[in-house]
Amino acid sequence: MIEARDTGSPQQAPGEGGRDFWPADKPGRKPPNRKLLYGGAAALVAVVVAIAAVLLLGGGGDGGKAPRDVLPTAYTPDFSGEGFTAIASRQADKRPVSEGEALGGDAKRLTSGKYTFTLGASNVTSDCKSATWGARLQGDLAKLGCTQIVRGAYVSSDKKYVGQFIAINMADEEGVKQVQRDLDRATGAGWVRPLNPPGVPEFGAGFSAAYAKTYGHYVVITWVERAGGVQPASLNEMIDVSLVIEKPADFVWGRLDLVGGGTGGGKRP
Repeated sequence: MIEARDTGSPQQAPGEGGRDFWPADKPGRKPPNRKLLYGGAAALVAVVVAIAAVLLLGGGGDGGKAPRDVLPTAYTPDFSGEGFTAIASRQADKRPVSEGEALGGDAKRLTSGKYTFTLGASNVTSDCKSATWGARLQGDLAKLGCTQIVRGAYVSSDKKYVGQFIAINMADEEGVKQVQRDLDRATGAGWVRPLNPPGVPEFGAGFSAAYAKTYGHYVVITWVERAGGVQPASLNEMIDVSLVIEKPADFVWGRLDLVGGGTGGGKRP
């Protein structure tokens, strides 16, 4: 597995694990500095491993059919849950998430910098098994109280990028963290099935990158690729796309405000 981490950064402390895929200087994020700064050797290793992973997953960029059970090439979880303790349990936030709440309104069209994405496919289901694959993941979802999976697939205006927004409604934060551990491809536990919007190759056959974050009792996942799984110029390119696709997570700030744990306005800080 490729983890999208800063293993070559000179700022990394001795004995410290690689820094996460996401930079701290993007809006709405408060973790330590996580810019992806590959050194020459680390970058070369990452590219070689990424190409091998693409070949193992069936190649990308040729518009062929994607495998039914697909995994991201690069995956980074964030277990911190900082700022969401007020909704760490569903007991404080019992109302189911509607499609309009998570994927309606401003979430139908996402714009940031040079990127514009339109919602091309969506699904909200209470059948967590139908939206996933893998016996271990499905077992943990059932055992740990999954009641909904929200999925939205976005296509860029130039059709060069496809992004998946996924939110999983769990009973509590501990369940969220276990699901994030399951999603590590090294476990073989399974993954969430992507949606395939019309007009672009099926998702997941080539290079893709995913990030999962703890939002109280929700797992929020962004999973992105160049259309057809073409190898990106750098993981920084995937970072920028992923931060746009994460915007529908604003619904969680609305939930936080409703229980009195937010800053008001139903938007991220």
